[in-house]
Amino acid sequence: MTISVPPRVKKALQRAKRDREWGEYLMELYSENLRLRQEKAYEELRELLTPEELAEIEASSKGFRRSFRMREGGR
Repeated sequence: MTISVPPRVKKALQRAKRDREWGEYLMELYSENLRLRQEKAYEELRELLTPEELAEIEASSKGFRRSFRMREGGR
């Protein structure tokens, strides 16, 4: 597969990737971007919600993940 990008973008990316493979480097960029977006969203929630509301959301999320893992394990 080929992705077309302007020469200045390719040059900047090639410098930043150094000796890594393109796939590895692009996945690293993607993962870092995703992590930063999640952190930003969490910080925004912290500003909007009370500590109690955040704790309820966290507990609910953990319960959902636990029940989802049990369902996936049963397949």
